[in-house]
Amino acid sequence: YLAKQSSLRGALQDPGGCKGLTGLVEEQVRICQRQVEAMDAVKHGAELAIEECQHQFHARRWNCSTLQGLRVFGKVTIQGTRESAFIHAIAAAGVAFAVTRACSRGELQKCGCDRKIRGVSPEGFQWSGCSDNLSYGTAFSQAFVDNPERSRGISSSRALMNLHNNEAGRKAILSHMKVECKCHGVSGSCEVRTCWKVMPPFREVGNVLKEKFEGATEVHPKWVGSRKLLVPKSSRFKPYTVHDLVYLLASPDFCDWDPQHGVFGTSGRQCNRTSPGMDGCELLCCGRGFRTAQSEVVERCGCQFRWCCSVTCRQCRHVVDVHSCR
Repeated sequence: YLAKQSSLRGALQDPGGCKGLTGLVEEQVRICQRQVEAMDAVKHGAELAIEECQHQFHARRWNCSTLQGLRVFGKVTIQGTRESAFIHAIAAAGVAFAVTRACSRGELQKCGCDRKIRGVSPEGFQWSGCSDNLSYGTAFSQAFVDNPERSRGISSSRALMNLHNNEAGRKAILSHMKVECKCHGVSGSCEVRTCWKVMPPFREVGNVLKEKFEGATEVHPKWVGSRKLLVPKSSRFKPYTVHDLVYLLASPDFCDWDPQHGVFGTSGRQCNRTSPGMDGCELLCCGRGFRTAQSEVVERCGCQFRWCCSVTCRQCRHVVDVHSCR
């Protein structure tokens, strides 16, 4: 819901501003009050999460569409499905990513670059520069994003599922950290190489979590002594790890309009007539068939480079078939 706000700066200048942010639980309000400067990064992280979710699912029956109001994804987030698992993972990752990036850019007083990595690596390069402080971003995400689940109590199966998927989202960043280096020496001879760690692009994080979505494990709660655990529903399922997504309930087919459950159906969605995949008209339209209309497309064509220094193009028009689900 924070992602949908036009701006947080004005709202949070008032001493009671954090209490006015709709949807936050009590501990999240306290974190907001202690770290007001970080809330713009939280909002940006939520925006990243929604944008990436919609990119990853744009060609599927559930396309991560959003609603106005407090429950941005409708009831999809509370149904315990694999879609809910992805939303929680990408949201936790988005907040960790954005807060970490704000640290590295010097936008937050309470954190900066990660200076703990020092010395010489086994490969012989010198650790230096501004490594991304993912440990701070992860800790912030754990405190802020996980708190609504922790307040529900660890006996809730849904809370256990969400907490696991939140952590899997953050692990997707940690396990794909990259090393960047700079050479020093006469004429670029690279006699000395200094290196630092950076986060992967958020698109890469989204790609990783989409793969985890495809291979998510269906689980059910089981008491082991005094602890409630989530275990694979079938003995045929592989044991899941901290990097994997888990879900409790099978997904609806998302074919028909059912706004009460946050399902918007696929009627009117554009489909690919020749694709055998989920974006194909057969699967995306759920067997209802599709309509074909013609649309005129205007593109630049016949481009020529003219010395010096411009490119001139003609405008070409052509008609294409556009297919949409009935």
